[in-house]
Amino acid sequence: MATIGAVNRQRLLMLAALVIVLLLAVVLGLRSAASRLEAGLRDALGPRASIGAVHLGFTGVEVSDLRIRGAQGSWPAADELVAKRVHLRPGLASLWSRGWHIARIEVEDGYLSLLRTRQGKLRVLPALLDKPVKPGGEASSKPRVHIADVVLREVAIDFHDASVRSGMHKLRFESLQAEVGPLDLPAFDSPTAIDLQAMLKGPQRNGRITIQGEFTIATLDAKLKAAVNDVDLVALQPYLLKVNEAGVKRGTLDLSLDARVKAKHLHAPGRVTLTGLELASGSGLLGTFGGVPRQAVLAAMERDGRIEVGFTLEGRIDDPAFSINDNFATKLAGGLAETLGVSLGGVVEGVGSVIKGLLGR
Repeated sequence: MATIGAVNRQRLLMLAALVIVLLLAVVLGLRSAASRLEAGLRDALGPRASIGAVHLGFTGVEVSDLRIRGAQGSWPAADELVAKRVHLRPGLASLWSRGWHIARIEVEDGYLSLLRTRQGKLRVLPALLDKPVKPGGEASSKPRVHIADVVLREVAIDFHDASVRSGMHKLRFESLQAEVGPLDLPAFDSPTAIDLQAMLKGPQRNGRITIQGEFTIATLDAKLKAAVNDVDLVALQPYLLKVNEAGVKRGTLDLSLDARVKAKHLHAPGRVTLTGLELASGSGLLGTFGGVPRQAVLAAMERDGRIEVGFTLEGRIDDPAFSINDNFATKLAGGLAETLGVSLGGVVEGVGSVIKGLLGR
């Protein structure tokens, strides 16, 4: 019996030693991958970036006080990106496979600025994503990067929109919390899950925005649910008003959208609600709000306190004749005309200008 006990103890010791060796191998592997990731990070950030400190740990790289400055004269904000803390945890696959494998990126207490150009193109982090291809190189020669998970905590976003009639308009999002992944660069050919919540700042009140679902950037396949609640209409005036229309004194907007894109075909039912809308004085009896007769809008608000319209976007997004803006404008205009009891002709133009302002085209 004593011999059997000794054998069992020896086996346990051997098993414990094996586990320790395996753990050391994993830790050393992560350390090696993290060291490689640190070198690649410094090279990728570019000359406009600055870092307060880089800590190389056993499980990843932690960057503090990261800042990427905006290009002076061509970017609407002083910074493209600021982050108090960024933690990058490499995947062990980086040790034996080509490209980069990142298990997780966490960004805390950050700031990001976005720009939509006058032509409606969205630009994000041009210092990183708009780098010119080196002579003799091709976009396809860029190394593949697999990011399993990206987590954002307490991030603020300034959205600068140059596509509106009044010139540059800024929307401020705060307390953004999001989890996105996986991401496969540069192909973006994998379905990416997204779960996002943020607060949209307004002069009189703050609204909430949520987006959940998944999308594939390369094919545009998507299953997304979006909700906008209690957004201050004053913050959206450049999108709601035509040049000669009086302003908005107060009111809120709610929107829900359930979008599906499969094989380039879009199906997206939704609903828009305007609540407590009050317009500034002016324009007289012939005035309009978003192209809709002003008196009809005020009468509906006085009667019901809100205007609620349902719509469904439908069409092939690869059809040159299909426009999400125009499709949205037509559907929403029909609902508004029915709700307000006015003719459709003047509504289409007005709502079209609102949707084109919001979506850009």
